[in-house]
Amino acid sequence: MALYTSESRDRVRDAVDFVELVSARTELRRAGQNRYEGLCPFHDERTPSFGIDPVQKVYHCFGCQTSGDLFTFVQETEGVDFRGALELLADRYGVELERDAEDPKEAETRRRRERLLELLGRTTTYYERVLWESAEAKDAREYLANRGLQEDVLRRFRVGYAPSAWDRVLLASRRGGFSEQELYAVGLAQRSQQNGRAYDRFRSRIMFPLSDVRGKVLGFGARAMRAEQRPKYLNTSDNDIYHKGLHLYGADLARTQAAKTGQVILCEGYTDVIALHQAGLTNTVGLMGTALTSEQVDALARLAQTVLLALDADSAGQDAMLRASSLAAKRKLELRVVELPPGTDPAELVGHGGAEAMTTAVEASVQFVRFRVQRALEAGDRSSPEGRDRIIEQLRPVLAELPPSAMRLDLIRLISGTLELPETLAQTLLASTGGGTPAAATSRRVREGGTAPKRSAGARASVLSRREETERAFLALCIASVEDGERSLAALDLEEHFTSDLLRRAAAHLHKGNLREPMNELGDDPELTALFAELLVQARREPASATMLEVQGHQLELARIDRQIQAARAQGTGDVSELATRRGEVKRAFDHAQERALQETGA
Repeated sequence: MALYTSESRDRVRDAVDFVELVSARTELRRAGQNRYEGLCPFHDERTPSFGIDPVQKVYHCFGCQTSGDLFTFVQETEGVDFRGALELLADRYGVELERDAEDPKEAETRRRRERLLELLGRTTTYYERVLWESAEAKDAREYLANRGLQEDVLRRFRVGYAPSAWDRVLLASRRGGFSEQELYAVGLAQRSQQNGRAYDRFRSRIMFPLSDVRGKVLGFGARAMRAEQRPKYLNTSDNDIYHKGLHLYGADLARTQAAKTGQVILCEGYTDVIALHQAGLTNTVGLMGTALTSEQVDALARLAQTVLLALDADSAGQDAMLRASSLAAKRKLELRVVELPPGTDPAELVGHGGAEAMTTAVEASVQFVRFRVQRALEAGDRSSPEGRDRIIEQLRPVLAELPPSAMRLDLIRLISGTLELPETLAQTLLASTGGGTPAAATSRRVREGGTAPKRSAGARASVLSRREETERAFLALCIASVEDGERSLAALDLEEHFTSDLLRRAAAHLHKGNLREPMNELGDDPELTALFAELLVQARREPASATMLEVQGHQLELARIDRQIQAARAQGTGDVSELATRRGEVKRAFDHAQERALQETGA
């Protein structure tokens, strides 16, 4: 797949109003000449620790350590990859993207795909018009209204109607310049076995467009409107554009709210998803009529880290939940279950109890492991010792997944109380015989409802050492005070004074003349991009100070000497007196600089 030119990316970067972009997610206030701050959109907080540099167009949160540039921000908040972020921003700010030179075969493949997507988009518009303007679609409109679905939300999802005539789409597409082969390619037409003539595949059906995360229509789910029609639901078959099981229904409309809340609700049916959006739960997606696949779990993980399963309580829904549990384990997703009344799907619950009923059910969701325990206790035979033993046997592997915790103790108490067993006996009977080490159990706990850290992809994985914090602070001060920073960097041995490869690369990048524009010429290096985003926001946080830069430089030199002394002693290389003398000189210089810094700040 061809990439866009670097000039295109630069034009998008220049066109974006970063304050406007971020303000759509969190309220910002000016906190300096080139700094705005507000509550972090990536984690819950009451005191602002999130800041942006509107000139360099980078952000950093000092609470959850999330960093990045404008493209990363869109990736994180919209649930798209870099290319998707670039295209979204280009669309929003009216920038035309240019592609790098393509292989002729790749170019032809891309042009064919774009043409097929255009055909699907035109057909979607046609189906929409038929639904709202055609007399034939009256029954379809009544069916949707009886399901409690209003016109505005149906239009948002681009729901339409395929008329009963056998050649409406076929003829309209021909007039638009599309061939029968293109109609076959996207599943809009098929050939008669009797006479070989082409005809519309979808007729007398309510049409639910199936889109990718950017809103491009890839195919359709079609519900029959006549009693004799079979099957009741007819989906687009796999083809070059649409692949069953890769996408989630409504993901393009749900991604913004899912990113904002950190939660995504998963339903089964199209009308379930639409009904929940109408009820205000706009972070809802659907399975597109398929069994849950690993690709769909990947798609869920890109939307949010907490998945609320609002699946039907029948056996198929139960199987989907168990499969979700197994697949989510590998992706560190937190699973919760939205418990629905028996025999009720989400659309029916909204229809009978209104938006409040569904909102209450979502807020009362339980962690998946608790749901499994409750269901096993409810469904099992508690009237006989043999039945209670079978329940214990069923629950033993469930409890084995949990590390020692308050939740595990609470569940054991629930089991012992329900089965009328002494708590100590229940704990013994439920003890795992094959759960692995405590560390292994901890690594698996997310599988059935353990908490997953609510962190952005750009967040640092661990708390920084004091040494690395000093090195980062030094680089931030170099950016804040460019001329002094250039002299200070020139005085250092980058290999000796910086202790990680990332910080050495960052220092070398700045030393090459990039102190004024640190984001320049980074290339495809997400680690450096995130680091410089943090350093730029840190540099704008406080006024530039040559004295503080001197303090941090002395700290780097003290740390370097200390490492040399430790190495010499460990290797038994003898006298370290020269190093100790040098350390004393640097320490005195550090003390004097620190005293001046305190005087300057009035501390």
